Amino acid sequence: MGRGDQSGKDRTVRFMLDGECIELHDVDPTRTVLQFLRDDLGRTGTKEGCAEGDCGACTVAVAELDRDGERLKIRAINSCIQFLATLDGRELITVESLKKPDGSLHPVQKALHECHASQCGFCTPGFVMSLFAQYKNHGPQSRREVDDALAGNLCRCTGYQPIVDAATRMHELADKDDAERWLDTANSSTTAPSADEKERVEALQKLQREVGFRTGNNGRRFFAPRRVDELAQVMTDNPDATMLAGGTDVGLWVTKQFRELTTVVYTGQVDELQESFVDDDSVNFGGGVTFTDAMPLLSKHFPELDELFLRFASPPIRNAGTLGGNVANGSPIGDSMPALLALNTSVVLRHGNRQRVVPLSKFYLDYMKNLMRKGEFVEWISIPRPRGNYYLRSYKISKRFDQDISAVCGAFWVQVKDGVISDARVAFGGMAAIPKRAIVCEAALRGQPWRKQTIERASVLLESDYQPIGDMRASAAYRMQVAKNLLLRFQMETAADGPLTDVYAYGR
Repeated sequence: MGRGDQSGKDRTVRFMLDGECIELHDVDPTRTVLQFLRDDLGRTGTKEGCAEGDCGACTVAVAELDRDGERLKIRAINSCIQFLATLDGRELITVESLKKPDGSLHPVQKALHECHASQCGFCTPGFVMSLFAQYKNHGPQSRREVDDALAGNLCRCTGYQPIVDAATRMHELADKDDAERWLDTANSSTTAPSADEKERVEALQKLQREVGFRTGNNGRRFFAPRRVDELAQVMTDNPDATMLAGGTDVGLWVTKQFRELTTVVYTGQVDELQESFVDDDSVNFGGGVTFTDAMPLLSKHFPELDELFLRFASPPIRNAGTLGGNVANGSPIGDSMPALLALNTSVVLRHGNRQRVVPLSKFYLDYMKNLMRKGEFVEWISIPRPRGNYYLRSYKISKRFDQDISAVCGAFWVQVKDGVISDARVAFGGMAAIPKRAIVCEAALRGQPWRKQTIERASVLLESDYQPIGDMRASAAYRMQVAKNLLLRFQMETAADGPLTDVYAYGR
């Protein structure tokens, strides 16, 4: 049993930092980890840049118990949009934490120094922490994997080559004979737990709670349930509460829009919402599963979406953001929704003890509005498993490959039998006030031969499905032309005689 009041009335947030248990009472629900580090502790290595999780200057690492509760897993996150109370039961690691007891540099820090990868130094601590998470979780990486690990960090001085060089050099500098300090061990999940890791695990085990806790001050409250039934009750009692998952969007409400959130209900400690499973009919994710945890299972069953997942935000955002939060938020430029719509996904909504299943295609009503009632939440996301012969693709169009907001994101799924389209689903983000299926276009595809002429006729009907707007990312005309071209690209990549054919017919 964890420490503290197990009645659910404990108002103390507890987490580990450099071997010390930090206990904070009556924590402001929207105080960020960054504010705590800089203002309260004077740990100014962690910087504030964009205050929205884009630049990476604020990157820290969080260690927590794995599913078995016996080993540590570590992830980089953006401290500028991570609320302090979400650290309960975890270990916080900052750039200051890496310094060795004798004052020498950690292998990651030493690699950046030796590769001349820092000039003004403002961004360097964030790069250190992103590379530290990579150092702890992986062995030497390919250039593409290094680029992905650093996709959430911006540097305006050196150019990136010295930093990429450091990502390779850090593994060469790992002291193979020094296994005493867990922080120094590269790719530690592949080695036996050290005495130091065991001590850290024991410290976190003592902080785990059997039931949830609450904190807050000045009339503002923060709830962190542990079980889904407890969450349902809290939401029933507080139907106007703001539900917080990874905070990758809600965090910006505070840092950019300066909203005052009166009651916050955090889903990140709810055990059942972190689960995923596959049955005969579907691939299922709890509403609190992060993108980092969801992506391997999604890629296993839908490998055609690998590039979309690679380009979805950055590792720190994927480490915190959840599939359920992305769906519930319903941003018209959310990159997961077009693919989920094309896959005929359903959401399981929970209110009190009642559940209801809603097709994702019926879930969104208008800009940032959906079918959820007050006190209701996304409990499960269910994606039908592939059946028969089908083709699937999703394309993201943006100004940058990594860490950029889509101008248009399209997803396409068709079943073809004897050269004829038996069923089709076409969905786009960035083309309307909501992520939306192209119903008119889909109807024109069904029953038609899978060839270029069919696509050319059907693509014109996208003008009946969407009336896109123009903004700083793209004009309305550009968006429409791109949407038509992506549908054509899909056919050209998948039709047997298509000029771009790489022939993926999954399910055969």
